[in-house]
Amino acid sequence: MLALLLAGPVTAEIRYDVLSFDQLDGWESDNHADAFQTFLNTCQDLKEPDWQTLCAYARTGPDPREFFELLFRPVLMEDGNDALFTGYFEPELTGSLYRSARYRYPVYKMPPEAREKRPWLTRRAILESGIMDGRGLTIAYVDDPVELFFLQIQGSGRIRLPDGRSIRVGYRGSNGHDYRSIGKELVRRGIYEAHQVSAQVIKNWVRRNPVDGQELLYHNPSYVFFREVSKVPADKGPLGAMNRSITTMRTVAVDPAFVPLGAPVWIEKDGADPLRRLMVAQDTGSAIKGAQRADVFFGTGDDAGRAAGRLRDPGRLLVLMPIQRAYALLPESAI
Repeated sequence: MLALLLAGPVTAEIRYDVLSFDQLDGWESDNHADAFQTFLNTCQDLKEPDWQTLCAYARTGPDPREFFELLFRPVLMEDGNDALFTGYFEPELTGSLYRSARYRYPVYKMPPEAREKRPWLTRRAILESGIMDGRGLTIAYVDDPVELFFLQIQGSGRIRLPDGRSIRVGYRGSNGHDYRSIGKELVRRGIYEAHQVSAQVIKNWVRRNPVDGQELLYHNPSYVFFREVSKVPADKGPLGAMNRSITTMRTVAVDPAFVPLGAPVWIEKDGADPLRRLMVAQDTGSAIKGAQRADVFFGTGDDAGRAAGRLRDPGRLLVLMPIQRAYALLPESAI
């Protein structure tokens, strides 16, 4: 979460190195079966022939660790920027299907003109022009504009209704404007130091300063539209970028310009709580940019949100690629 608030653009030349599995710190200690099940959840959506062949073999039930070690090679992709691991989660908001004095902040579907014109209106224009009114584009109303803003950052969530039911919403699209960090803006204004900024700190500041807080939210011109995905069972994770449920602590959001969606990804996260784990790249994020950027999915609810919000650590990320594909990335002089 924090990196979503502080991240900036990444541009650099990519470098590839193919490693062996014994060069992965902690590889032998992981639960490869859990990662294998997560991989099976989306591997059928990988269209290239080599990935399809691997997926077909995976469905025959091989030993998970042997499957990865026999058919893949870990690839270290570097773009000159330090690795950064952050966390995200599925928030739960309080809302209603009907507008009222309490529930007055709409969660919008995507209007057709936002798909056709890129970029479309800014956040400010969408919320102040009235262009969304009376068009049947509202999924629900929530009681907190700050939580709605952070729902847009996370990209999916649940809305608890007054009768105890919940509806689930997932990312449908955006207005096409680049994400601008409100955390970096607070630092630029001298309100906080970079190390002080967190999601909760920002939420508290906006609520204490409602007028300036609204202007701070407008600093980010990007606006996210949703779709209802309540058919996803409550015990399953929200839908990721591959339109499949994602898995707590086994799914990562990546930059698909570098990491193929659906690929296994080995994480070596350092910091106060080191993590060595095989995950699967099943999601993306507007602020997840670069070869060594990953956002770890922590699950649903407040506890997951607090854990995700604390994560901002270095380390390294390696993508498990089919063997021939891995070596094809190397320059001829390195083979």
